[in-house]
Amino acid sequence: MNQLKKPFRKESLKFLETYLNNVSPTGYESKGQRIWKEYIRPYVDKIQIDTYGTAVGVINPEARYKVVIEAHADEISWYVNYITDDGLIYVVRNGGSDHQIAPSKRVQIHTDNGPVEGVFGWPAIHTRKSSEEKSPAIENLFIDIGATSKKEVEETGVHVGCIITYPENFFELNDRYFVCRALDNRMGGFMIAEVARMLKEEKVELPFGLYIVNAVQEEVGLRGAEMITQSIRPNVAIVTDVTHDTSTPMIDKKTQGDIKCGLGPVITYAPAVQNKLRELIIKVVQTHKYPFQRLASSRFTGTDTDAFAYSNGGVASALISLPLRYMHTTVEMVHKEDVKNVIELIFESLKVIHPGQDFKYV
Repeated sequence: MNQLKKPFRKESLKFLETYLNNVSPTGYESKGQRIWKEYIRPYVDKIQIDTYGTAVGVINPEARYKVVIEAHADEISWYVNYITDDGLIYVVRNGGSDHQIAPSKRVQIHTDNGPVEGVFGWPAIHTRKSSEEKSPAIENLFIDIGATSKKEVEETGVHVGCIITYPENFFELNDRYFVCRALDNRMGGFMIAEVARMLKEEKVELPFGLYIVNAVQEEVGLRGAEMITQSIRPNVAIVTDVTHDTSTPMIDKKTQGDIKCGLGPVITYAPAVQNKLRELIIKVVQTHKYPFQRLASSRFTGTDTDAFAYSNGGVASALISLPLRYMHTTVEMVHKEDVKNVIELIFESLKVIHPGQDFKYV
């Protein structure tokens, strides 16, 4: 029996919880990267870190033919942008932070002196006139740390440019879902790390170099992937990220596709997805009878797949996505069986790639 047909190992779940509960905003991923690289260290031959923090575990580093499996390590956050004379703090986004969910949320502002607690304030319902009702927007979001002046704020160590995150932690829901902020896409980092572990523990001898890449700065434009693909110069890249579960209210399936948690990994069709590599993965799905779903992406995938595909004169790239509910909120949800199936699909796909494999169309 494949070990992922069993429940998740206690050690794997402990790693997942520690990894998710850690704060790793875009541009400040180093703490999470340390946790990740220590977990994969026993399963790889070499670990390398680039200038901006992308972490790579390498198996068979001397091999000329190179395959990447990749996820991104960063989570969305806020920056301190302006401090008022009476001690309130206004913000700007770091990545795609959702202004709609912010009011009444607890936050931590990260300073050289440690985290400073605060809340996103919001006027009480009693004080708002329905005719003048305002929705949350960047312009009216503010954080209150209990200070009475700008001077008092600055004495805590808070200054313009400090990173702001939500403190919500990992939990399991109904023995079916993993729930946390930052499942986008540290769940991907977990899944590729589990692939590395399985390769080692099942004594799989790969005939090529495998680069297990946990990239930084995806949330601000795929920047970490852009950098690392130039360094590795891979022949093949299999990227994993999250995609929207469209089965919940207020999502239009006609424009967003028909995807649901629990129905398996999502295989994407897009110009950046190399058709022959995608079909190789679909053949693995069908051979092993994994559940799976299909998604079409117009023009680009919006994931690190695009960065790998269009680098180095063109890299055969494919995207295996994990369905996720409530993206860019503090209660992102993924189905545990989908997580297992993505891990297995990547693992089995690696076993059918061979050195020198040519994915050219013509």
